[in-house]
Amino acid sequence: MKKPFSKILIANRGEIACRVIRTARRMGVATVAVYSDADAAAMHVALADEAVHIGASPASESYLVGQRIIDAALQTGAEAIHPGYGFLSENPDFVDAVTAAGLTFVGPSSDAIRAMGLKDAAKDLMTKAGVPVVPGYQGANQDADFLADQAAQIGYPVLIKARAGGGGKGMRKVDDAAAFHEALASAQREGQASFGDPHVLVEKFITSPRHIEVQVFGDNHGGAVHLFERDCSLQRRHQKVIEEAPAPGMTDAVRDAMTGAAVAAARAISYSGAGTIEFIVDGSGPLRGDRFWFMEMNTRLQVEHPVTEAITGVDLVEWQLLVAAGAQLPLTQDDLHINGHAFEARLYAEDPTKGFLPATGKLEHLSFSPMARNDSGVRSGDSISPFYDPMIAKVITHAATRADALDGLLAALAQTHVVGTATNAEFLAALARHDGFVNETFDTGVIERDLTALTTGEPLSEVHIAFAAIAALNLDPAARGFGFRLWSPAQHSLRLIYDSELIERQLTLHETGTIVISGAETEPLSLQNLTVDGATMTARIGVTNAQVAAQVHLARRNAELLISVLCGGVVRDLTRPDPRSGRVTTADLGDVVVAPMTGTIVGLNVAVGDQVQEGAKLGVMEAMKMETTMLAPRAGTVSEVSCAVGDAVEGGSVLIRFEELAAE
Repeated sequence: MKKPFSKILIANRGEIACRVIRTARRMGVATVAVYSDADAAAMHVALADEAVHIGASPASESYLVGQRIIDAALQTGAEAIHPGYGFLSENPDFVDAVTAAGLTFVGPSSDAIRAMGLKDAAKDLMTKAGVPVVPGYQGANQDADFLADQAAQIGYPVLIKARAGGGGKGMRKVDDAAAFHEALASAQREGQASFGDPHVLVEKFITSPRHIEVQVFGDNHGGAVHLFERDCSLQRRHQKVIEEAPAPGMTDAVRDAMTGAAVAAARAISYSGAGTIEFIVDGSGPLRGDRFWFMEMNTRLQVEHPVTEAITGVDLVEWQLLVAAGAQLPLTQDDLHINGHAFEARLYAEDPTKGFLPATGKLEHLSFSPMARNDSGVRSGDSISPFYDPMIAKVITHAATRADALDGLLAALAQTHVVGTATNAEFLAALARHDGFVNETFDTGVIERDLTALTTGEPLSEVHIAFAAIAALNLDPAARGFGFRLWSPAQHSLRLIYDSELIERQLTLHETGTIVISGAETEPLSLQNLTVDGATMTARIGVTNAQVAAQVHLARRNAELLISVLCGGVVRDLTRPDPRSGRVTTADLGDVVVAPMTGTIVGLNVAVGDQVQEGAKLGVMEAMKMETTMLAPRAGTVSEVSCAVGDAVEGGSVLIRFEELAAE
């Protein structure tokens, strides 16, 4: 196969940059990476043949500065620029600038991006093309009271959507008129922060909706095909969590209607390259050919494209490069077929038990299941930066049937071990086991409805504590003299900390190799036939004598030893403090609100002297392009406010202090 280009530049970072580099390398195409200050040692920089520094850590000073990226391409002799997704991938002005510089943009034309880039104009265009659209208002009038009146006429619930961008940014579901103005202001702020455009549209929210999208691909010779559909209904705050292909319950007749509409939409704008037509679908019953509506088009490669690759055997990045170089589509519609079923789960550095707050920090250890495709842009030793999306990896599984692919996903998640930051792995596993999802009776509201159950993690188990204690004390029954004492078995006392709580245990070591752990409110726990092989430990546990395996990784953090235990698919991180530090438990933070991470204050609802109840909304901060509401930890009187709207605050800094409510 003749290579399409000699050298390309990837105008992105992280997972997608690494993904593009791997395909380019396989095709014999040299690659150039770009990087900010925060990404100087990033994985995509190491993988590329060359790398060019383009600015400071904030995306607005690096990855969103189009001219610096174009200059880097010209400087290195790259012939084309692949935008990945996000950042400048759907910016038509950037496409024009790339073309004007004599370079090739690996993606659609600027005209096609403009046609679909604003959701209001796209809906008008699709209506003219005969594609069904969701009822709503997408006009120019942005007066808050006027939009509220439009919402009332449409009928609640409604969806407020930023007309620019995607990824769930600037999108709010509103159930009644009382909540409309606050939701509108929040959506407009997020639209402005993410896309530089506060303009919104208001749509009818479809009850029991499913989100099904069609992968389309066009070339510059009039060719257009679809590569079937993906179901992306498992969403939180309109952000996709788990995707699959094909869509459960899809019939040939409905697929023909939906993919036909998608290809018609692509042809209406003479589309070239990879694109996705997103539909909202009535999920209240069996799928029907007259119960789906155009939602938007993403004029780029999607995050979830690997599930389409899995079921079709097509490398979509390879197709992008070939089409951008002027080739016709490699396959016709009749050549494309569905093979099996695939899932993708998005693994993020975030804490589901704390409202999915993004987490930053150094990845002390990172390992994945060898039985899954794991697309990642980070390695052990890398750090999760507050400047960008906190995705760690995409875990993708493929099998002949949906049930087998889902079992594979659960097995892969159970073998995923991330040390050094909180992740959503346990939440993903709970979601993959959800009865509605397993039985194919779900819609986009399933996470919101069952959020408490899905985010209630299992309590710390004695088995986790046992393996952590053995690792902390560096115990190995195979070692000479294990457990030997003249008059009695060897004993150790140990203090560990989990979630700010002190855990005290006693370990008794017997010459037979058995270890008994006591000190809990339950009966002592015995471990027999313990073997230690590097990070892997196995033992027969308790009275059932069940064989249990664990992965245990240690990391030194200042005066503490971090002990991370993966057992039974659940990761628990404990620490062993240095006795000289004087630290036993974390201070009680019930009287303060701290910044969960580095970000900017965009809203503040209280002042000194205000009395608030537990759970009251105190303010809003924006970090990683997402808004987080700060809530009162308890009822009290505000005694100090250490921030103002517009302030940039460091993670962990105290923002608001409380004192007890005065007695009545």
